[in-house]
Amino acid sequence: MLTAETADIVTDFALPTAQELQTVRTILADAGLFGDSIRVAYLGLLDPPRGASEINRRFRVFLHDVSGAAPTDVIVSATHGTVESRVTLDTALTGELPVLEEEFGAVEELLTTDARWLAALAARGLDVATVRVAPLSAGVFEYPNEKGHRILRGLAFVQNFPEDSAWAHPIDGLVAYVDIVAKTVDQVLDFGVVPIPAEHGNFTDPALTGPLRETLKPISITQPDGVSFTVAGGNHIEWEKWSLDVGFDVREGVVLHNIGFRDGAKTRSIIRRASIAEMVVPYGDPAPVRSWQNYFDTGEYLVGQYANSLELGCDCLGEITYLSPVITDGFGNPREIRNGICMHEEDWSILAKHSDLWSGIEYTRRNRRFVISFFTTVGNYDYGFYWYLYLDGTIEFEAKAT
Repeated sequence: MLTAETADIVTDFALPTAQELQTVRTILADAGLFGDSIRVAYLGLLDPPRGASEINRRFRVFLHDVSGAAPTDVIVSATHGTVESRVTLDTALTGELPVLEEEFGAVEELLTTDARWLAALAARGLDVATVRVAPLSAGVFEYPNEKGHRILRGLAFVQNFPEDSAWAHPIDGLVAYVDIVAKTVDQVLDFGVVPIPAEHGNFTDPALTGPLRETLKPISITQPDGVSFTVAGGNHIEWEKWSLDVGFDVREGVVLHNIGFRDGAKTRSIIRRASIAEMVVPYGDPAPVRSWQNYFDTGEYLVGQYANSLELGCDCLGEITYLSPVITDGFGNPREIRNGICMHEEDWSILAKHSDLWSGIEYTRRNRRFVISFFTTVGNYDYGFYWYLYLDGTIEFEAKAT
C-alpha cells in the first residue's frame, strides 16, 4: 500500500492542503466575513481559466449566517491573500445553500418540544426518546410562507435500542416542516396512524445474517514488480497512455482534470474536467406525506463531505495507492478524509481474441483497467463512485448503490 503525499510544488490542480484551507478561512475572517454566526456551506477549489499562465489558487465559498442574515457567495485567492468578489444572495431567487451537518440534529431537537409532534407520537404509542428524525431538503413547492425561508422537512423513524437501524422502522403518515433559521416548527402534518414495520434491518446482527460464509478460498492480488502507474506532484497520474490529475470537491467528490491519451508522439486532450455534477433521487410517491421527496444528493447534501475512509483488503483489494483529500467543516476548519480516494489496477478479462481459419494464427490480449474510486454515505444510502480507464482508450463511470 502506498500513500501519495501532497506535492511541495503547488499546481493549479493540486489537492488543497490543510494549510491552504486555513489560509482561506483567515482571509475571510480578516475581511470581516467570518464571525460567530457564520458557517461554511461549501468551500471548493475553482478551475483556472483556460490558458492561464500564472498559478492563482482561487476558492469559491458559500457562507451561511445562522442568525438569519442573507448568505454570501465569495471568491478568495489563497495565492494572493485577497477576496476577489462577494455577492449577497437572495435565496428566494437562488434557492437555499446546502444542508449543514449541524442542522441534522437541530431538526430533531426542535421537534422534541413541539406539542403537535409529541401528540402525534403519543397517538402511535411512541416514546420521543426512541424517535430519530431525518432532516430532509425541502425543495420549492410554493407552499405558504416558505419562499425565501430555510426549510427542512422531517420524517421520523423508530430506533428501539442504540445499535438498531432506525431506517427499518419508518413512522409513515407523519411529517414536520421546520424553519431551521427561525428555529420554529411551521407545520406538523399527521395523515393518520400507519403500522410501523417491526422487522429489523440490522444486517450486522448474526441472528439475521447467520454464520459467516466459510466456503470461499482466499484470493490474493499481487503485483510483485509494483504497479504500472505513477503518482507525481501528489495527484498527477500516468498510466500506460493515460495522464490526468485527480481532484476532490466537497460537493462532487472525485473530479478528474486534464485527461489525456498519448497517440504516438502526441498526447491528445480528451476531457478537461470530468465529474458527476448531480445526483437526483426522485421518490415519485404522490402521497401527501411524501410528495415533496426529490433530493439532489450532490448539490443539497454534498456527497464529497460524507466520503468514507477506505480500508485495504475490504473496500479496496490489491496493490492500492490512496489519496487523502482535505475539506472543511461547517466552521471552516480543515478536515482530512484519510484514504478517501482509492486507486489501483484491475485485470479485466479479454481485450481481443482471434483464431484465424486460414493462417492458423491465434492470439489473445488481456485487458486491464485503472480504477479511481470513493464511497460516500448520505442518510441511509451508500454510494460507490468508480471511474475506469481502459487500455483501448475507453473511459467509463459506474455508480454502485449498496
